[in-house]
Amino acid sequence: MIIGVKKRNVNAASASSASKLLAMAKKRSSKATLLLIFISFTALYAFLPVLAPLPSLSSSSHHNKVNRNFEISRDMFWKDSQPFQIIGGDLHYFRVHPQYWEDRLLKAKALGLNTIQTYVPWNLHEPSPGRHVFEGFADIESFLKLCNKLGLLVMLRPGPYICAEWDWGGFPAWFSSMSPSPKLRSSDPTFLHLVERWWGNLLPKLVPLLYQNGGPIIMVQIENEYGSYGNDKAYLQHLVVLARSHLGPDIILYTTDGGARENLEKGTIRGDAVYSAVDFSTGDDPWPIFELQKKYNAPGKSPPLSAEFYTGWLTHWGEKIAKTDADFTAASLEKILQKNGSAVLYMAHGGTNFGFYSGANTGSAEADYQPDLTSYDYDAPIREDGDVDNSKYNAIRKVIARYSSVPLPSVPSNIQKTAYGPIHLQRKTFLFDEFNFTSSTNVFESEQPMSMESVGQLFGFLLYVTQYKANGGIKTLLIPKLHDRAQVFISCPSDVTGARPSYVGAIERWSNNKLNLPNLKCHSNINLLILVENMGRVNYGPYIFDGKGILSSVYLDGEILHRWKMFPIPLHNLNEVPTHNGIMQVAYSARGKRLTSKYENTSREPAFYSGHFSIDKSSEVKDTYISFNNWGKGIAFVNDFDIGRYWPLRGPQCNLYVPAPVLKQGNNYLVILELESPDPELVVHSVDEPDFTCSFGNMNLHQL
Repeated sequence: MIIGVKKRNVNAASASSASKLLAMAKKRSSKATLLLIFISFTALYAFLPVLAPLPSLSSSSHHNKVNRNFEISRDMFWKDSQPFQIIGGDLHYFRVHPQYWEDRLLKAKALGLNTIQTYVPWNLHEPSPGRHVFEGFADIESFLKLCNKLGLLVMLRPGPYICAEWDWGGFPAWFSSMSPSPKLRSSDPTFLHLVERWWGNLLPKLVPLLYQNGGPIIMVQIENEYGSYGNDKAYLQHLVVLARSHLGPDIILYTTDGGARENLEKGTIRGDAVYSAVDFSTGDDPWPIFELQKKYNAPGKSPPLSAEFYTGWLTHWGEKIAKTDADFTAASLEKILQKNGSAVLYMAHGGTNFGFYSGANTGSAEADYQPDLTSYDYDAPIREDGDVDNSKYNAIRKVIARYSSVPLPSVPSNIQKTAYGPIHLQRKTFLFDEFNFTSSTNVFESEQPMSMESVGQLFGFLLYVTQYKANGGIKTLLIPKLHDRAQVFISCPSDVTGARPSYVGAIERWSNNKLNLPNLKCHSNINLLILVENMGRVNYGPYIFDGKGILSSVYLDGEILHRWKMFPIPLHNLNEVPTHNGIMQVAYSARGKRLTSKYENTSREPAFYSGHFSIDKSSEVKDTYISFNNWGKGIAFVNDFDIGRYWPLRGPQCNLYVPAPVLKQGNNYLVILELESPDPELVVHSVDEPDFTCSFGNMNLHQL
């Protein structure tokens, strides 16, 4: 998305609609050229020439096709030789539990959609170099086959860059540890080699799923809103040739760019090889933008398409939840559909940023860092939990029903949710107790701080430890480049009382504040502990080169601190098998342990807490939410599934969504890593609805 901006018989309803569309097409394009060019791919090599000639948009006239086909001609889409209006919606398989894919797709179809658009996040599918994953949340083939089974077409967006409010726009985090580091979104040979390897693994899996081969895929996107970022035409051309080498000459390739001349100039590929779609703000007059779109497509090859029609908007931590008016959204959509324009709702269903995969944006400066919520509800017509009993779903469905070529299916029921009530937690361990600061095992040592990526800590947290002299007085700590948020502690290793580390304060990337360290009486050097959290890599704009951790020297009273130890914290991400590391084992162990002091209930020191709730019958296993009201900030796991980040102190999200497939009959275990402010009562609640009303201090309303 853009920030800031064999042949089938046709039933009577379809035939009637098709006749109307055909008549409109003839009126508009009576002199349209029907000749298209065959391109043969008989000699492609492992490394394709960047400036190779680009093939035609399709291989033949729709009049000559005898098998399934999807083409562009006369400024219209044609499906099996009949005019076709795309009424689609984005629904990302990686943001929905696989057992709920069918439910969400059926609700999208009942909304009136005939097409699903989805991104493909490279980082989910290649979490480490050369290890490709296509199971679980990453089982894209099963998702596409399900779309086909349900009669939904697919517009696929395999990147390599996807934006999507997803960590680093889908790029694998291990890129940052490479030397030389690849230059993203460019014709840099190192980057292109990685793309070739990735697409060489992905795209062949898609060939049987192309529409002409009996599958649902009608179009494949090249890059994503590239005109808002760069102007490297050689890069775009290389992607086109690479895609054609795997997918063949018949599939429609397309680009999507903001509907402004500058974006289209930089992001499109002139000629007949690639179709150029547009997006623009909801409420803008679409038809002048569609006229501009024509200038960037070949004559007769510019069916009007808003590839991202925004039904809502994203929300960052510290903002009020984004909302858009249902009637306004529906009326804006009708302005496109009533003149035979096509549109893809972004989003039809948003879903959830489970694990550590939520992304971030920046403002005008790199320091203006804006991390995204765990929820990706997006104020879409199908809510995060799949609910469709809302005004936006009804308003959009009513509009689509007037233009759909077939009667709309009945709307499926909402999935049941329940509140399992209070869940009492116990502290299992303080995080820092799990590290031996004098040992050389499971630690990286360096004169200067190392980035998270350089020690293999691609997501989550990294603990930095060093010492400074205890010579009295208040000292000023400065970290010029910190990504993204640090909690600072000091302790005296010679203190025989065993005093806990003292919390000093937080340093945040977006404020880049100095921190005063209090005078600590100590007969040895003082330990300085800095726990750094990666809150999501920037996924859009000029600052997407977003390494994590401490990325500069650290200064104490203007002097550089040396001799650092870096302690990785192994917490599993979405779609990863839980590792039986010591930290998580402790978090789940010693059930029944009781706290011994009120301090342990109110400490600002990061700690793991765990508890459980029981579900007596399998019929009682339902969706729920975990409410973190009265807690501070952290991450949560239910039955080893990472349900995401919570931060009610900043808001607006109070509750984390737990889909029923994560739960089970019997005992269900909750483990949380609370970073700074546990509820003194050590209780969370399982509730039956979302809540976006948490906020402390001033917040901005993020409304489209």
